[in-house]
Amino acid sequence: MSNESRVKKSLLNARVNVAFYFAMLVVSFFSRKIFLDMLGADFMGFTSTIGNLLGFLNIAEMGIVSAIGYVLYKPLFESDRQKITEIISVLGHIYRIVGLVILGGGLVLACLLPVIYPDTGFSWGVIYFAFFAFLTSSLLTYFTNYRQTLLAADQRYYVVAVYSQSSVIIKTLVQMGLAYYFSSYYLWIAIELVTGIIYSIYLNWKINKVYPWLKSDKARGRQLLKKYPEIMKSARQLLVHKIGSFVQSQTSPIIIYMFVSLKVVAYYGNYTIIITKLLALVNNFLGSTNAGVGNLIAEGDGKRILHVFWELQGLQFFVAGVLSFALLQLTEPFIVLWLGDEYLLPTVALVLIIINMFISITRNAVEQFLFGYGLFADVWAPVVESAICLSVAFVGGSLWGLPGVLLGSVVSLMLIVVTWKPYYLYRSGFKLPYRSYVAGYLKHLAIVVLSGIVLYFLLPAGVFSPSAAWWNWVLYAAVCVVAYGGLTLGLMYLLCPAMRTLVKRIPAMLHRRR
Repeated sequence: MSNESRVKKSLLNARVNVAFYFAMLVVSFFSRKIFLDMLGADFMGFTSTIGNLLGFLNIAEMGIVSAIGYVLYKPLFESDRQKITEIISVLGHIYRIVGLVILGGGLVLACLLPVIYPDTGFSWGVIYFAFFAFLTSSLLTYFTNYRQTLLAADQRYYVVAVYSQSSVIIKTLVQMGLAYYFSSYYLWIAIELVTGIIYSIYLNWKINKVYPWLKSDKARGRQLLKKYPEIMKSARQLLVHKIGSFVQSQTSPIIIYMFVSLKVVAYYGNYTIIITKLLALVNNFLGSTNAGVGNLIAEGDGKRILHVFWELQGLQFFVAGVLSFALLQLTEPFIVLWLGDEYLLPTVALVLIIINMFISITRNAVEQFLFGYGLFADVWAPVVESAICLSVAFVGGSLWGLPGVLLGSVVSLMLIVVTWKPYYLYRSGFKLPYRSYVAGYLKHLAIVVLSGIVLYFLLPAGVFSPSAAWWNWVLYAAVCVVAYGGLTLGLMYLLCPAMRTLVKRIPAMLHRRR
């Protein structure tokens, strides 16, 4: 794949994702307010924990989709349609087995719901209807939607985004109307289920239009599995990594429920919906380069690979710094204006959430290149990461409540993601001294922290009173983002050669987009 084609597809992915992001942003914040007012914080906390519980079952996916994506890079680069069809057939066979395993696990978990939710205040009809509706939506991925993996590997994820985000927007608008007029738990849950089924139908129709030659065969996939042993090898390694990621992202609401309450889970959800939407914007924009990185590595130009890595790393530090500073200054006033000051969490919890988000963004470049090189063998790392996260969260939760739970994720990320993962990439991927990465990382970190310290004192919130009115908040937000972004970008342009090159290349990239 040519560099121009790779850039063009990345920009198209980013453009589509960003457009839907802003539509979803508006819908999400309006809907959250209506759902909390009409259905209650306990119900929103309950549905959040149901989703987290079902996430345990999805571990059975074993990282197959990631392994398939990695194996698809080369045949896509070579336009080998026969090999692509065979690999997707293997995926269909494996996913059918995984879907049956998840179904069996779901039935077992359903028997344990009275133990998990002994006293929620909701009828068992609501609890079981929600559980099986969410379970059915999850199973559609394995039995019918598995071919969407090809769209992602082929840098055509914008096709998935158009259908998935459109369905989410429509679903949420319908749920808002039904919640406002009827305040019915059953109707809210039913829309979740129906939307998932309709989305599955339309997605598969579109895949057939994009790849009319793709005639995957699940039955044949069983025979072809032996032809592609690297799929299961990578999948077994990615299974452990998936568990590590799951512990970081999915267990916090459950542990908060254990040590605090469903209501606090909902309050925490108000903060995380802000972070999630911002991360979605970042991932839709920067994540559109994932397949491009895989193709770049397939070309084998080591010097260019390293340069692109630092371009992405610098860009991600810049974005993470801007968002972190803005969130520190703007989140609490936003919560007050959006929902009311009774929904505020302790400031220390906000700081921990922001640190977690900062690491989540700045880890992306390392993760992209580890994946591109197929470096999944450090299976001990997510095990240690999960153990640290859970140990600190349980101890911290029992001692300090919500902040203690959040501390578990931060500590584990610092030790494994920030320290070990780059070392592994430099040693086994780039084959370069790790100290060169440390120097670059500390330089970028010093720039974003220094900018934050300077502007924290130069832009005190009291001058703008952002919690007094939406106009004040918007004005203060604009000042924070522009001032911090301008200062940080200027320092990076002066001190970071890769960032300087990236800034100079942007006009040419935008011209190619036309």
